[in-house]
Amino acid sequence: MKNILQMQDICKSFSGVEVLHSVNLDLYEGEVLALVGENGAGKSTLMKILMGIEQPNAGKIFLGEEEVKLDNPAKALDLGIAMIHQELAPIPEMTVEENLFIGRELSHFGFVDSRKQAQLTKEWLGNLNLRIPPTTKMQDLSISQTQMVEITKAISYNSKILIMDEPTSAITEAEVRHLFEIINLLKKNGISIIYISHKLQELPFIADRVQVMRDGHIISVAIMAEKSERQIVRDMVGREISNIYPKCDNNITEPILEVKHLNKKGEFEDVTFTLHAGEKLGIAGLMGAGRTELVSTIFCVNRPDSGEVWVDGEKVNFRKPSDAIKKKIALVPEDRKLMGLNLAMNVQENATMCIDKNIAKFYFLNNPKGSLLAKEMVKKLSIKAHSTKQEVGNLSGGNQQKVVLAKWLLTEPDILLFDEPTRGIDVGAKAEIFELINNLVMNGKAALIISSEMQELVGIADRVIVMCEGKITGEVKGEEITQENIMALASPKNKNGSIN
Repeated sequence: MKNILQMQDICKSFSGVEVLHSVNLDLYEGEVLALVGENGAGKSTLMKILMGIEQPNAGKIFLGEEEVKLDNPAKALDLGIAMIHQELAPIPEMTVEENLFIGRELSHFGFVDSRKQAQLTKEWLGNLNLRIPPTTKMQDLSISQTQMVEITKAISYNSKILIMDEPTSAITEAEVRHLFEIINLLKKNGISIIYISHKLQELPFIADRVQVMRDGHIISVAIMAEKSERQIVRDMVGREISNIYPKCDNNITEPILEVKHLNKKGEFEDVTFTLHAGEKLGIAGLMGAGRTELVSTIFCVNRPDSGEVWVDGEKVNFRKPSDAIKKKIALVPEDRKLMGLNLAMNVQENATMCIDKNIAKFYFLNNPKGSLLAKEMVKKLSIKAHSTKQEVGNLSGGNQQKVVLAKWLLTEPDILLFDEPTRGIDVGAKAEIFELINNLVMNGKAALIISSEMQELVGIADRVIVMCEGKITGEVKGEEITQENIMALASPKNKNGSIN
Protein backbone atom coordinates (compact mmCIF):
# COMPACT_ATOMS: atom_id res chain seq x y z
CA MET A 1 0.00 0.00 0.00
CA LYS A 2 1.04 3.57 -0.68
CA ASN A 3 2.16 5.51 2.38
CA ILE A 4 0.43 8.93 2.23
CA LEU A 5 1.22 10.27 5.73
CA GLN A 6 4.18 9.96 8.06
CA MET A 7 4.44 11.69 11.42
CA GLN A 8 7.99 11.14 12.71
CA ASP A 9 9.27 11.64 16.27
CA ILE A 10 6.58 14.18 17.18
CA CYS A 11 7.15 15.84 20.58
CA LYS A 12 4.89 18.36 22.27
CA SER A 13 5.08 20.13 25.64
CA PHE A 14 2.65 22.38 27.50
CA SER A 15 4.00 24.61 30.28
CA GLY A 16 7.20 22.58 30.34
CA VAL A 17 5.36 19.26 30.65
CA GLU A 18 5.95 16.91 27.70
CA VAL A 19 2.71 15.26 26.58
CA LEU A 20 3.94 13.61 23.36
CA HIS A 21 7.20 11.65 23.43
CA SER A 22 8.68 11.01 19.95
CA VAL A 23 5.39 9.73 18.52
CA ASN A 24 5.29 8.10 15.07
CA LEU A 25 2.23 7.51 12.91
CA ASP A 26 1.95 6.06 9.40
CA LEU A 27 -1.19 6.12 7.28
CA TYR A 28 -1.70 4.26 4.00
CA GLU A 29 -3.95 5.05 1.05
CA GLY A 30 -7.52 3.78 1.41
CA GLU A 31 -7.12 2.38 4.93
CA VAL A 32 -8.83 2.96 8.28
CA LEU A 33 -6.33 3.35 11.11
CA ALA A 34 -7.95 3.09 14.55
CA LEU A 35 -6.20 5.39 17.02
CA VAL A 36 -7.08 4.41 20.58
CA GLY A 37 -5.97 5.15 24.10
CA GLU A 38 -7.20 6.41 27.43
CA ASN A 39 -8.34 10.00 27.80
CA GLY A 40 -5.18 12.03 28.18
CA ALA A 41 -3.09 9.53 26.20
CA GLY A 42 -2.21 12.21 23.63
CA LYS A 43 -4.52 11.30 20.72
CA SER A 44 -6.21 14.70 20.53
CA THR A 45 -2.91 16.59 20.80
CA LEU A 46 -1.41 14.49 18.00
CA MET A 47 -4.44 15.15 15.78
CA LYS A 48 -4.37 18.88 16.57
CA ILE A 49 -0.77 18.91 15.32
CA LEU A 50 -1.84 17.11 12.14
CA MET A 51 -4.64 19.69 11.68
CA GLY A 52 -2.28 22.64 12.23
CA ILE A 53 -4.09 23.71 15.41
CA GLU A 54 -1.00 23.04 17.55
CA GLN A 55 2.68 23.16 16.57
CA PRO A 56 5.08 20.38 17.62
CA ASN A 57 8.23 21.14 19.59
CA ALA A 58 10.09 18.57 17.51
CA GLY A 59 9.44 16.08 14.74
CA LYS A 60 8.55 16.01 11.04
CA ILE A 61 5.39 15.45 8.99
CA PHE A 62 5.47 14.03 5.44
CA LEU A 63 2.61 13.86 2.95
CA GLY A 64 3.81 11.29 0.47
CA GLU A 65 7.50 12.05 -0.05
CA GLU A 66 7.23 15.76 0.76
CA GLU A 67 7.87 17.25 4.19
CA VAL A 68 5.19 19.78 5.13
CA LYS A 69 4.78 22.40 7.82
CA LEU A 70 1.17 22.68 8.99
CA ASP A 71 0.97 26.23 10.34
CA ASN A 72 -2.81 26.42 10.64
CA PRO A 73 -6.03 24.47 9.89
CA ALA A 74 -6.46 26.25 6.55
CA LYS A 75 -3.08 24.92 5.42
CA ALA A 76 -4.10 21.40 6.49
CA LEU A 77 -7.35 21.69 4.50
CA ASP A 78 -5.47 22.94 1.45
CA LEU A 79 -3.24 19.87 1.68
CA GLY A 80 -6.22 17.51 1.88
CA ILE A 81 -6.52 16.89 5.64
CA ALA A 82 -9.92 17.35 7.32
CA MET A 83 -11.41 16.46 10.70
CA ILE A 84 -14.91 15.57 11.88
CA HIS A 85 -14.99 16.61 15.52
CA GLN A 86 -16.88 14.75 18.24
CA GLU A 87 -18.80 17.92 19.13
CA LEU A 88 -20.46 18.84 15.85
CA ALA A 89 -20.73 22.61 15.39
CA PRO A 90 -22.91 23.53 12.40
CA ILE A 91 -24.92 26.76 12.29
CA PRO A 92 -28.41 25.40 13.03
CA GLU A 93 -30.42 28.26 11.48
CA MET A 94 -28.66 27.88 8.13
CA THR A 95 -29.42 25.31 5.43
CA VAL A 96 -27.31 22.31 4.48
CA GLU A 97 -26.14 24.15 1.37
CA GLU A 98 -25.21 27.29 3.33
CA ASN A 99 -23.25 25.25 5.90
CA LEU A 100 -21.32 23.46 3.18
CA PHE A 101 -20.32 26.72 1.50
CA ILE A 102 -19.86 29.00 4.51
CA GLY A 103 -16.70 31.05 4.05
CA ARG A 104 -16.29 30.00 0.42
CA GLU A 105 -19.57 31.06 -1.21
CA LEU A 106 -19.84 30.96 -4.98
CA SER A 107 -20.72 34.29 -6.54
CA HIS A 108 -22.31 35.39 -9.81
CA PHE A 109 -22.19 39.10 -10.66
CA GLY A 110 -21.55 39.92 -7.01
CA PHE A 111 -24.40 37.78 -5.67
CA VAL A 112 -24.31 34.34 -4.05
CA ASP A 113 -24.93 31.74 -6.76
CA SER A 114 -27.42 29.58 -4.85
CA ARG A 115 -28.32 27.58 -7.93
CA LYS A 116 -24.73 26.46 -8.48
CA GLN A 117 -24.24 25.82 -4.75
CA ALA A 118 -27.41 23.70 -4.61
CA GLN A 119 -26.26 21.72 -7.67
CA LEU A 120 -22.87 20.99 -6.11
CA THR A 121 -24.47 20.17 -2.75
CA LYS A 122 -26.72 17.56 -4.40
CA GLU A 123 -23.72 16.16 -6.25
CA TRP A 124 -21.56 15.90 -3.10
CA LEU A 125 -24.38 14.35 -1.05
CA GLY A 126 -25.19 11.97 -3.90
CA ASN A 127 -21.59 10.76 -4.01
CA LEU A 128 -22.13 9.47 -0.46
CA ASN A 129 -25.60 8.08 -1.25
CA LEU A 130 -27.21 10.69 1.00
CA ARG A 131 -30.72 11.95 0.28
CA ILE A 132 -30.84 15.21 2.20
CA PRO A 133 -32.42 18.25 0.47
CA PRO A 134 -29.90 21.13 0.28
CA THR A 135 -32.56 23.57 1.54
CA THR A 136 -33.08 21.66 4.81
CA LYS A 137 -32.09 23.64 7.88
CA MET A 138 -29.39 21.99 9.96
CA GLN A 139 -31.56 22.25 13.10
CA ASP A 140 -34.08 19.92 11.44
CA LEU A 141 -31.53 17.13 10.91
CA SER A 142 -30.80 14.25 13.26
CA ILE A 143 -27.36 13.99 14.85
CA SER A 144 -26.50 11.26 12.37
CA GLN A 145 -27.59 13.36 9.38
CA THR A 146 -25.65 16.33 10.76
CA GLN A 147 -22.60 14.11 10.99
CA MET A 148 -23.06 12.99 7.38
CA VAL A 149 -23.24 16.63 6.26
CA GLU A 150 -19.99 17.31 8.15
CA ILE A 151 -18.37 14.35 6.37
CA THR A 152 -19.67 15.68 3.04
CA LYS A 153 -18.20 19.10 3.84
CA ALA A 154 -14.82 17.58 4.65
CA ILE A 155 -14.78 15.56 1.43
CA SER A 156 -15.82 18.62 -0.58
CA TYR A 157 -12.39 20.08 0.11
CA ASN A 158 -10.94 17.15 -1.90
CA SER A 159 -9.60 15.70 1.33
CA LYS A 160 -7.49 12.59 1.09
CA ILE A 161 -7.07 12.19 4.86
CA LEU A 162 -10.11 12.29 7.13
CA ILE A 163 -9.91 12.27 10.93
CA MET A 164 -13.06 11.01 12.69
CA ASP A 165 -13.22 11.72 16.43
CA GLU A 166 -15.73 9.50 18.26
CA PRO A 167 -18.13 9.45 15.28
CA THR A 168 -20.55 6.95 16.85
CA SER A 169 -20.78 8.41 20.36
CA ALA A 170 -24.26 9.90 19.85
CA ILE A 171 -25.95 7.83 17.13
CA THR A 172 -28.09 4.69 17.05
CA GLU A 173 -26.99 1.23 15.95
CA ALA A 174 -28.78 1.60 12.60
CA GLU A 175 -27.03 4.93 12.05
CA VAL A 176 -23.70 3.33 12.97
CA ARG A 177 -24.22 0.75 10.23
CA HIS A 178 -24.95 3.55 7.76
CA LEU A 179 -21.81 5.39 8.85
CA PHE A 180 -19.75 2.25 8.30
CA GLU A 181 -21.20 1.95 4.78
CA ILE A 182 -20.10 5.53 4.10
CA ILE A 183 -16.61 4.80 5.47
CA ASN A 184 -16.27 1.75 3.21
CA LEU A 185 -17.35 3.89 0.25
CA LEU A 186 -14.70 6.48 1.15
CA LYS A 187 -12.05 3.75 1.38
CA LYS A 188 -12.94 2.51 -2.10
CA ASN A 189 -12.40 6.06 -3.35
CA GLY A 190 -8.88 6.05 -1.92
CA ILE A 191 -9.58 8.23 1.10
CA SER A 192 -7.67 7.33 4.27
CA ILE A 193 -9.27 7.62 7.68
CA ILE A 194 -7.87 8.00 11.19
CA TYR A 195 -10.67 6.67 13.36
CA ILE A 196 -10.66 7.64 17.07
CA SER A 197 -13.07 5.67 19.22
CA HIS A 198 -13.50 4.32 22.73
CA LYS A 199 -15.99 1.72 21.46
CA LEU A 200 -13.48 -1.06 20.95
CA GLN A 201 -16.17 -3.54 19.91
CA GLU A 202 -16.65 -1.51 16.69
CA LEU A 203 -13.08 -1.68 15.53
CA PRO A 204 -13.02 -5.18 13.96
CA PHE A 205 -15.86 -4.11 11.66
CA ILE A 206 -14.17 -1.00 10.35
CA ALA A 207 -10.42 -0.79 11.02
CA ASP A 208 -7.53 -2.22 9.02
CA ARG A 209 -4.89 -1.45 11.67
CA VAL A 210 -4.96 -0.28 15.27
CA GLN A 211 -2.45 2.01 17.01
CA VAL A 212 -2.55 2.29 20.81
CA MET A 213 -1.28 5.32 22.75
CA ARG A 214 -0.64 5.64 26.48
CA ASP A 215 0.74 8.64 28.36
CA GLY A 216 2.05 10.28 25.19
CA HIS A 217 3.84 7.14 23.91
CA ILE A 218 3.00 4.68 21.13
CA ILE A 219 2.50 1.33 22.87
CA SER A 220 1.60 -0.89 19.93
CA VAL A 221 0.71 -0.90 16.23
CA ALA A 222 -0.95 -4.00 14.78
CA ILE A 223 -3.16 -5.40 12.05
CA MET A 224 -6.69 -5.21 13.50
CA ALA A 225 -7.50 -8.86 12.81
CA GLU A 226 -4.47 -9.93 14.84
CA LYS A 227 -5.35 -7.94 17.99
CA SER A 228 -8.04 -8.91 20.50
CA GLU A 229 -10.10 -6.39 22.44
CA ARG A 230 -8.55 -7.65 25.67
CA GLN A 231 -5.04 -7.05 24.31
CA ILE A 232 -6.00 -3.52 23.21
CA VAL A 233 -7.42 -2.73 26.66
CA ARG A 234 -4.25 -4.00 28.34
CA ASP A 235 -2.10 -1.84 26.04
CA MET A 236 -4.32 1.18 26.71
CA VAL A 237 -4.34 1.06 30.50
CA GLY A 238 -1.10 -0.83 31.23
CA ARG A 239 -2.90 -3.49 33.24
CA GLU A 240 -5.63 -6.10 33.02
CA ILE A 241 -9.18 -4.85 33.64
CA SER A 242 -11.00 -7.98 34.70
CA ASN A 243 -14.40 -6.32 35.08
CA ILE A 244 -15.46 -3.05 33.48
CA TYR A 245 -18.81 -3.33 35.26
CA PRO A 246 -17.91 -4.07 38.90
CA LYS A 247 -20.61 -5.53 41.12
CA CYS A 248 -21.35 -4.21 44.58
CA ASP A 249 -23.26 -5.33 47.65
CA ASN A 250 -25.59 -2.35 47.86
CA ASN A 251 -28.54 -2.24 50.25
CA ILE A 252 -31.67 -0.89 48.53
CA THR A 253 -33.96 0.72 51.11
CA GLU A 254 -36.76 3.31 51.19
CA PRO A 255 -37.98 5.49 48.29
CA ILE A 256 -35.95 8.70 47.96
CA LEU A 257 -37.27 10.10 44.66
CA GLU A 258 -40.81 9.59 43.37
CA VAL A 259 -42.01 10.87 40.00
CA LYS A 260 -45.80 10.79 39.55
CA HIS A 261 -47.62 11.30 36.24
CA LEU A 262 -45.05 13.82 34.95
CA ASN A 263 -45.85 15.38 31.57
CA LYS A 264 -44.04 17.70 29.17
CA LYS A 265 -45.84 18.21 25.86
CA GLY A 266 -43.91 16.88 22.88
CA GLU A 267 -41.22 15.29 25.06
CA PHE A 268 -42.68 12.74 27.51
CA GLU A 269 -46.06 11.69 28.83
CA ASP A 270 -47.44 10.33 32.12
CA VAL A 271 -44.08 9.20 33.51
CA THR A 272 -44.25 7.51 36.90
CA PHE A 273 -41.41 5.71 38.70
CA THR A 274 -39.67 5.41 42.08
CA LEU A 275 -35.94 5.55 42.88
CA HIS A 276 -34.77 4.04 46.17
CA ALA A 277 -31.84 4.90 48.40
CA GLY A 278 -28.93 2.58 47.64
CA GLU A 279 -30.27 1.77 44.16
CA LYS A 280 -28.78 2.02 40.66
CA LEU A 281 -31.79 2.59 38.40
CA GLY A 282 -31.15 2.60 34.66
CA ILE A 283 -33.23 4.41 32.06
CA ALA A 284 -32.96 2.87 28.60
CA GLY A 285 -34.39 3.96 25.28
CA LEU A 286 -33.51 4.89 21.73
CA MET A 287 -32.57 8.42 20.72
CA GLY A 288 -35.62 10.67 20.99
CA ALA A 289 -37.28 8.53 23.67
CA GLY A 290 -37.42 11.51 26.07
CA ARG A 291 -34.86 10.35 28.65
CA THR A 292 -32.71 13.50 28.73
CA GLU A 293 -35.80 15.70 28.71
CA LEU A 294 -37.16 13.75 31.68
CA VAL A 295 -34.13 14.15 33.95
CA SER A 296 -33.73 17.79 32.90
CA THR A 297 -37.31 18.39 34.03
CA ILE A 298 -36.79 16.58 37.35
CA PHE A 299 -33.77 18.84 37.94
CA CYS A 300 -35.88 21.87 36.84
CA VAL A 301 -33.78 22.84 33.85
CA ASN A 302 -37.25 22.76 32.27
CA ARG A 303 -40.62 23.02 34.01
CA PRO A 304 -43.19 20.21 33.56
CA ASP A 305 -46.70 20.84 32.26
CA SER A 306 -48.16 18.66 35.00
CA GLY A 307 -47.28 15.92 37.46
CA GLU A 308 -45.48 15.68 40.77
CA VAL A 309 -41.96 15.11 42.09
CA TRP A 310 -41.45 13.88 45.67
CA VAL A 311 -38.14 13.83 47.54
CA ASP A 312 -37.80 11.95 50.85
CA GLY A 313 -41.57 11.63 51.08
CA GLU A 314 -42.16 15.35 50.55
CA LYS A 315 -43.76 16.91 47.48
CA VAL A 316 -41.46 19.52 45.97
CA ASN A 317 -42.10 22.38 43.56
CA PHE A 318 -38.76 23.34 42.07
CA ARG A 319 -38.64 26.66 40.21
CA LYS A 320 -34.96 26.55 39.25
CA PRO A 321 -32.05 24.06 39.39
CA SER A 322 -30.70 25.64 42.59
CA ASP A 323 -33.89 24.44 44.33
CA ALA A 324 -33.04 20.87 43.28
CA ILE A 325 -29.46 21.28 44.50
CA LYS A 326 -30.75 22.38 47.91
CA LYS A 327 -32.71 19.10 48.09
CA LYS A 328 -29.45 17.19 47.52
CA ILE A 329 -30.05 16.36 43.83
CA ALA A 330 -27.25 16.54 41.25
CA LEU A 331 -27.40 16.26 37.45
CA VAL A 332 -24.39 15.11 35.45
CA PRO A 333 -25.59 16.30 32.02
CA GLU A 334 -25.34 14.63 28.64
CA ASP A 335 -23.39 17.51 27.09
CA ARG A 336 -20.55 18.26 29.49
CA LYS A 337 -19.16 21.12 27.40
CA LEU A 338 -22.46 22.96 26.98
CA MET A 339 -24.11 22.32 30.36
CA GLY A 340 -21.51 20.82 32.68
CA LEU A 341 -18.46 23.07 32.49
CA ASN A 342 -17.12 26.53 31.82
CA LEU A 343 -14.27 25.63 29.47
CA ALA A 344 -12.49 28.96 29.99
CA MET A 345 -12.30 28.40 33.76
CA ASN A 346 -9.75 26.20 35.48
CA VAL A 347 -10.22 22.88 37.26
CA GLN A 348 -10.60 24.46 40.70
CA GLU A 349 -13.12 27.07 39.54
CA ASN A 350 -15.26 24.45 37.81
CA ALA A 351 -15.08 21.95 40.65
CA THR A 352 -16.14 24.48 43.29
CA MET A 353 -18.65 26.58 41.34
CA CYS A 354 -21.69 24.94 42.99
CA ILE A 355 -20.34 25.40 46.53
CA ASP A 356 -18.94 28.93 46.24
CA LYS A 357 -21.32 30.20 48.93
CA ASN A 358 -20.23 27.46 51.30
CA ILE A 359 -16.52 28.24 51.00
CA ALA A 360 -16.86 32.03 50.95
CA LYS A 361 -15.62 34.03 53.92
CA PHE A 362 -17.12 37.47 54.55
CA TYR A 363 -18.60 37.30 51.03
CA PHE A 364 -15.17 36.67 49.48
CA LEU A 365 -14.18 33.33 48.02
CA ASN A 366 -11.88 31.39 50.30
CA ASN A 367 -9.34 30.34 47.66
CA PRO A 368 -7.19 28.21 49.99
CA LYS A 369 -10.24 26.16 50.96
CA GLY A 370 -11.36 25.85 47.34
CA SER A 371 -7.86 24.87 46.31
CA LEU A 372 -7.72 22.16 48.97
CA LEU A 373 -11.12 20.72 47.99
CA ALA A 374 -10.21 20.75 44.28
CA LYS A 375 -6.91 18.99 44.94
CA GLU A 376 -8.71 16.34 46.99
CA MET A 377 -11.13 15.68 44.11
CA VAL A 378 -8.32 15.56 41.53
CA LYS A 379 -6.64 12.88 43.64
CA LYS A 380 -9.85 10.99 44.43
CA LEU A 381 -11.01 10.85 40.80
CA SER A 382 -7.53 10.47 39.25
CA ILE A 383 -8.00 13.58 37.10
CA LYS A 384 -5.04 14.05 34.78
CA ALA A 385 -4.24 17.76 34.94
CA HIS A 386 -0.97 19.66 35.28
CA SER A 387 -2.54 21.46 38.27
CA THR A 388 -5.93 22.63 39.55
CA LYS A 389 -5.19 25.92 37.76
CA GLN A 390 -5.22 24.30 34.31
CA GLU A 391 -8.06 25.40 32.04
CA VAL A 392 -10.67 22.67 31.71
CA GLY A 393 -10.89 23.31 27.97
CA ASN A 394 -7.37 21.92 27.66
CA LEU A 395 -8.21 18.61 29.33
CA SER A 396 -9.19 15.42 27.51
CA GLY A 397 -12.88 14.48 27.33
CA GLY A 398 -12.64 11.86 30.06
CA ASN A 399 -10.89 14.21 32.44
CA GLN A 400 -13.44 16.93 31.70
CA GLN A 401 -16.14 14.42 32.65
CA LYS A 402 -14.35 13.73 35.92
CA VAL A 403 -14.30 17.46 36.69
CA VAL A 404 -18.09 17.52 36.18
CA LEU A 405 -18.36 14.63 38.65
CA ALA A 406 -16.09 16.46 41.08
CA LYS A 407 -18.29 19.55 40.92
CA TRP A 408 -21.38 17.59 41.87
CA LEU A 409 -19.75 15.35 44.45
CA LEU A 410 -18.63 18.45 46.35
CA THR A 411 -22.32 19.36 46.80
CA GLU A 412 -22.69 16.09 48.78
CA PRO A 413 -25.84 14.95 46.92
CA ASP A 414 -28.12 12.11 47.95
CA ILE A 415 -29.66 11.66 44.48
CA LEU A 416 -27.44 11.64 41.39
CA LEU A 417 -28.91 11.84 37.90
CA PHE A 418 -26.32 10.59 35.37
CA ASP A 419 -27.12 11.35 31.72
CA GLU A 420 -24.71 9.36 29.51
CA PRO A 421 -21.92 9.50 32.13
CA THR A 422 -19.42 7.52 30.02
CA ARG A 423 -20.01 9.03 26.57
CA GLY A 424 -16.73 9.62 24.78
CA ILE A 425 -14.47 8.26 27.52
CA ASP A 426 -12.12 5.31 27.55
CA VAL A 427 -12.58 1.87 29.04
CA GLY A 428 -10.35 2.54 32.04
CA ALA A 429 -12.22 5.74 32.95
CA LYS A 430 -15.52 3.89 32.51
CA ALA A 431 -14.50 1.29 35.06
CA GLU A 432 -13.47 4.07 37.45
CA ILE A 433 -16.81 5.90 37.06
CA PHE A 434 -18.82 2.73 37.62
CA GLU A 435 -16.72 1.98 40.71
CA LEU A 436 -17.48 5.50 41.93
CA ILE A 437 -21.22 4.97 41.38
CA ASN A 438 -21.00 1.70 43.31
CA ASN A 439 -19.31 3.45 46.23
CA LEU A 440 -22.02 6.11 46.24
CA VAL A 441 -24.92 3.67 46.41
CA MET A 442 -23.13 1.54 49.01
CA ASN A 443 -23.14 4.69 51.15
CA GLY A 444 -26.89 5.05 50.78
CA LYS A 445 -26.98 7.44 47.81
CA ALA A 446 -29.28 6.81 44.84
CA ALA A 447 -28.16 6.80 41.20
CA LEU A 448 -30.37 7.18 38.14
CA ILE A 449 -28.33 6.31 35.05
CA ILE A 450 -29.23 7.07 31.43
CA SER A 451 -27.11 5.22 28.89
CA SER A 452 -27.50 4.56 25.18
CA GLU A 453 -25.16 1.60 25.55
CA MET A 454 -27.44 -1.20 26.71
CA GLN A 455 -24.39 -3.27 27.62
CA GLU A 456 -23.62 -0.70 30.35
CA LEU A 457 -27.08 -0.91 31.87
CA VAL A 458 -26.97 -4.71 31.78
CA GLY A 459 -23.64 -4.58 33.59
CA ILE A 460 -24.33 -1.92 36.22
CA ALA A 461 -28.06 -1.44 36.95
CA ASP A 462 -30.17 -3.10 39.67
CA ARG A 463 -33.30 -2.28 37.71
CA VAL A 464 -34.01 -0.70 34.30
CA ILE A 465 -37.05 1.23 33.16
CA VAL A 466 -37.43 1.57 29.40
CA MET A 467 -38.82 4.53 27.46
CA CYS A 468 -40.09 4.72 23.90
CA GLU A 469 -41.47 7.83 22.23
CA GLY A 470 -41.86 9.66 25.52
CA LYS A 471 -43.58 6.89 27.47
CA ILE A 472 -42.41 4.22 29.89
CA THR A 473 -43.00 0.93 28.11
CA GLY A 474 -41.75 -1.50 30.73
CA GLU A 475 -39.33 -2.43 33.47
CA VAL A 476 -36.79 -5.22 33.85
CA LYS A 477 -34.78 -6.29 36.86
CA GLY A 478 -32.40 -9.01 37.98
CA GLU A 479 -31.82 -11.68 35.35
CA GLU A 480 -34.45 -10.02 33.12
CA ILE A 481 -31.96 -7.21 32.37
CA THR A 482 -30.73 -8.31 28.94
CA GLN A 483 -30.08 -6.37 25.76
CA GLU A 484 -32.79 -8.35 24.00
CA ASN A 485 -35.45 -7.53 26.61
CA ILE A 486 -34.47 -3.85 26.71
CA MET A 487 -34.52 -3.53 22.91
CA ALA A 488 -37.94 -5.19 22.69
CA LEU A 489 -39.35 -2.55 25.06
CA ALA A 490 -37.42 0.34 23.50
CA SER A 491 -38.45 -0.27 19.87
CA PRO A 492 -41.57 1.41 18.45
CA LYS A 493 -44.35 -0.97 17.50
CA ASN A 494 -46.77 -0.63 14.62
CA LYS A 495 -50.55 -0.96 14.85
CA ASN A 496 -50.31 -4.74 14.61
CA GLY A 497 -48.05 -4.84 17.67
CA SER A 498 -44.88 -5.84 15.81
CA ILE A 499 -41.63 -3.97 16.08
CA ASN A 500 -40.92 -1.46 13.31
